[in-house]
Amino acid sequence: MKNYKNQRFLYIAFDFLAALVAWILFYMFRKVQIEPQVFGIDIPITLGSRFWAGAIGLPFAWIMLYYFTGFYNSVFRRSRLDDLIRTFMTALMGVIIIFFLLILDDTIVDYTNYYSLFFTLFLLHFSITLVPRMLITGQTVRRVHQRKIGFKTVMLGSNENAVDVYMDILDQKKSSGHEILGFINVHQKVHYQLQDHIAQLGGYENLESILREHRVEEVIIALEPSEHGTIGDLINMLSLLDVRISAIPSMTDILTGKVKSTTIFGTPLLEVTHDLMPAWQQNLKQMMDIILAVVAIIVLMPLNLFLIIGVKLSSPGPIFYKQDRVGRYGREFKIYKFRSMYHNAEENGPELSSKHDPRVTRFGQLMRKHRLDEIPNFLNVLKGDMSLVGPRPEREYFIQKITQEAPHYIHLHKVKPGITSWGQVKYGYAENVQEMIKRLRYDILYIENMSLFVDLKILFYTVITIIKGRGV
Repeated sequence: MKNYKNQRFLYIAFDFLAALVAWILFYMFRKVQIEPQVFGIDIPITLGSRFWAGAIGLPFAWIMLYYFTGFYNSVFRRSRLDDLIRTFMTALMGVIIIFFLLILDDTIVDYTNYYSLFFTLFLLHFSITLVPRMLITGQTVRRVHQRKIGFKTVMLGSNENAVDVYMDILDQKKSSGHEILGFINVHQKVHYQLQDHIAQLGGYENLESILREHRVEEVIIALEPSEHGTIGDLINMLSLLDVRISAIPSMTDILTGKVKSTTIFGTPLLEVTHDLMPAWQQNLKQMMDIILAVVAIIVLMPLNLFLIIGVKLSSPGPIFYKQDRVGRYGREFKIYKFRSMYHNAEENGPELSSKHDPRVTRFGQLMRKHRLDEIPNFLNVLKGDMSLVGPRPEREYFIQKITQEAPHYIHLHKVKPGITSWGQVKYGYAENVQEMIKRLRYDILYIENMSLFVDLKILFYTVITIIKGRGV
């Protein structure tokens, strides 16, 4: 059994303690070895403000650095060599930052004291951090090898190549962690070679529903040459789902996306990744979402009170409006907004709003002009359903209509939907499906060029749009 939260907490707790112990020992080193050289006398060890500032602040700073560099991702899929390299590089980067911020102004005898301070802090932090990490990872690897930890896996393919991969995994003395649930076939046949070994779960046309039903964590692509014509569609479908994608090495020349080895546990497979942003940018974006959402909720409290009163007085009905929307990986969630329409405005079925929509109240028009009705979206950001910046989420009803004419719309589900988007800034609200399709090209452009800089640019233009009242 796997518990990602507990495993992640274990790494964080020991990293915190390691940073604290390293700072204490480094502080003692300065008092015992460096300061006597400077002042010519033994200096008593006192725990002053500088010690407590480092003891309290630095462990948190180290945790944030490890978080932003992605160390706490994939806590069950790592190797001790990976821990060694990543710990070395991150510790080196962190110590350089600490050195220039906190140590460079120390009083010294000569420049060799700087070398002593730098390398002492680095060696202390690196070694004390690495040891518990290696122990935790080593224990996890052993549990994977012993089949006490497994990752729900489905084979995509059904004949010779798939059988070879399955038998190789089955014959491993040390498990690679794949818990094979069954296979999904590409072409219909009377008999599949792999069904002599594992269950057939269905055809690839039902790929998404099968993976969701069985809560699959990894898909291994092992197709025959005759089945390669479908590889593009398969990769597109898989990239929209929250699963790990692996493939046999002979197929990597036709796969799109980045490819890297997954030989952590000895599995002869290559992983296909479609990361749209580096790990540190993804984590920083998430952190920025949470911080700005909290700040916005607090700062906008007086405005929210005004809007609550305005909505209540504008027409009978609830203050907040909840509606099912489709988010990342096609998962539904409830979006929160201030009600801007008359109650039961959609009793005749889903309908997009227009510029002079009679269903919208006068106060609702004011809110929509400055996008104030979307302020409760910040609650969705805190819940993790949305981001500050990302394609606006739509209802399943309209998604089905859009995908009939623009199948590439589903690529928007690769990312979290947002309160604001490039499509919203450049095009605005859409009044019909054709306008939604026109706006789609801006959101696709955003996904293909995602970065923190682009997010900040969109937020800047969104603020201008709100101030100028160009929301509708």
